[in-house]
Amino acid sequence: MKKYIFNIAILALLICLNSCHHPDELKPSVSRNGINSITATFEDGTGAFTGYITEGSNEIIIPIPYYYPVSSNNQVTEVQLKTMRVSANLDDNVIASPALLYMDLSQENSITVTDQVKEKKQYVVRGEIRKSNACQIEAFSIPSQGLSGVINEATKTISLVAVGDIDPALAEVTLSYHASISPDPASTILNYNTEQQLTVTAHDGQTKSVYTVKKQIPEKLPYGIRMGSAKLMFAKQLKADLGITTDNMTGGMAVAGEYVVLNTRNENSIYINAKTGEKIGEIDLGAIKGSLSNFYNTADDEGNVLICNLSPNDGAFKVWKLASVDGTPELMIEWNGGEAIGRKLSVNGSITGDAIITAPLLGTANQRIARWTVVGGTLTSQTPEIITMSGLTKGWTINADVVSTSASDVSSDYFVASYSDNTFAWVNGTTNTVSNKLEAISANYIPNAVDYAEFNNAKYTTLNWVNSFTWGAADAVWLLDVSSNVGFEGNLETKTCNAVVWESARDTYGAKAITPVVANANGTGDVALKVSEDGYFMYLYFMFTNGYVVGYQFDCIDM
Repeated sequence: MKKYIFNIAILALLICLNSCHHPDELKPSVSRNGINSITATFEDGTGAFTGYITEGSNEIIIPIPYYYPVSSNNQVTEVQLKTMRVSANLDDNVIASPALLYMDLSQENSITVTDQVKEKKQYVVRGEIRKSNACQIEAFSIPSQGLSGVINEATKTISLVAVGDIDPALAEVTLSYHASISPDPASTILNYNTEQQLTVTAHDGQTKSVYTVKKQIPEKLPYGIRMGSAKLMFAKQLKADLGITTDNMTGGMAVAGEYVVLNTRNENSIYINAKTGEKIGEIDLGAIKGSLSNFYNTADDEGNVLICNLSPNDGAFKVWKLASVDGTPELMIEWNGGEAIGRKLSVNGSITGDAIITAPLLGTANQRIARWTVVGGTLTSQTPEIITMSGLTKGWTINADVVSTSASDVSSDYFVASYSDNTFAWVNGTTNTVSNKLEAISANYIPNAVDYAEFNNAKYTTLNWVNSFTWGAADAVWLLDVSSNVGFEGNLETKTCNAVVWESARDTYGAKAITPVVANANGTGDVALKVSEDGYFMYLYFMFTNGYVVGYQFDCIDM
C-alpha cells in the first residue's frame, strides 16, 4: 500500500513540474518571396502562361507567345491581354491583394504580398508578348534517296547513313514552329557528299543554331536498338489521308521495300511511301480481287507480297505472290484441306530463298497451325504440315497470329498472339508447348497480330491489342526484346513486362481516335517489323482498321 502511495506522489510531482515549463513559441516557416509564380490564361480558359519574379527586381513578367496555339498562325493581340484570368502560386499562410482573378496584362498591375510574419512586399505584374526563341531541326530526310537524318542535338549534327554517293537532292526538314532556315534544303538542291551547314533562326530573329549535315557510317552499338531512338515517321488516317473509304475491310499490311502495301478486301491494294506515309499508287489485283479472295496480305524479308483468301468460305486456301507493286499476282499455294484458314499469314525469310510460312487454323478452341517451307526458292509441298501446340488454356477461334523465329529451322521457337486467352505465348519449337507466356490482359480487347525480326545482335517481336468498341482505351502496340526469355513475364496492360522496350500511346491510333468514330467491328489490325539493308535502322509499322497506319524508326547508332 505504501508503495502505491509513493508512486502516486511521484507522478503528481512530475505533473506539477511539467506544468511550470513554458512551451517554445511556434513560428511559421518563412519563404524568401511568399509568391512563387503567377499563371495566366486567356478569358476562354485556353493557354497557361507562367511568370516568375525577375531576379533583382519586383517585376513578375508573364511571357505570352506571339502565336497561340504556338503551332498556328493566330497572332495574339494586346486586346486579348486586357482580360486574362490569373492565379498565384503562394506559400502557405501567404496572401496576395487585391484578390487575383482577372488582370489587364497589357499594362502594369500592382499587388501586395503579405507573408507568414505579416511582412509586405509590392510586386508589379505585366504580360509580354514574345516571339519564340526555339530554333531546332526536329526532322531531316531526303525522300528521293530514302534517307532519314539522325539528329544529335547535343553536337548539332545530322548524320546521313549512306555507303555510296548521294545524288544532289532536295530535302524535307521540320523546324521549330515559325523558325526559318538558310539555306533552305527544301528549295535548294545540295550535295550531301560534302558537309553542309544549315543555320536555323528562331522567330525572335536573334536566337540561332547551326547544324552540320554530313554523310557518314557511324559506329553501331554492340547490341540492340539505341534507347530513346524511337522516331515517329508518319501517322496517316486510312480514310481522310489515304482515301480508303470502305470501313472494316482493311486488315492486312505488307512492307515491300520502300513501300507499305495496305490490303482492303474487294479493292485494289494501295501502297504508300514507307518513310513518309504518302500515298504513291494502287496495285491492280485483277481477278483475285474479292471480299473473300484478297482477304489478307503480308510480305517476306525481300519485299515479296503474299496475298491469301479466306477458306473454306472462298473454296480452297490460296496464296498468291507479288514480286513488286507493278507486278501481277501469281498463284503460289493452293491447298484444299477443308480447314478454316486465311485471317492471318506470316512468313520469316524470303520465298526466293528459304522461308517458313505459318497460318493459324481457325475454329473452336483451336491450337493448330499450318506450316509451309520454302527451300532454295522452291515450295517443298502444297500441303502444309499441321502442328498441334499446347499450353494455352482456351486457344483461339478466329483471332490469332503465329510467326516463326527462323527462316529454315522448323524446330525453332515461335510466338503466338491470340484471343481469348489474351496472352502472348513463346512456344518451344521442338515440343510445340508454351514455354513462357505473359499474364492475360483485358478480355475486352483483342491481340491478333505478331511479327519478329533480328536487329543488331538482338531479337525482337511485336504484337497489337485491338479495340473493337466505341468505348474503352486500347489500340496499342508493344515491341519486346526476346533475345532471351529473361523478362518475358508480367503483364503488358499494367506495364510490368520487363521485356518491353517500347510501346505506343494507347487509344491514339485506333478507330476510336477518329471523329466520327466508326467501330472496328471485325477487331482487325496488323503489325510488321523491317530491318534496313545497311543494318542501322529497324522500322515498326502498325495499322488499326478504320484508324491509322503508323511508321516508327529505331536505330542502333552509337552516339
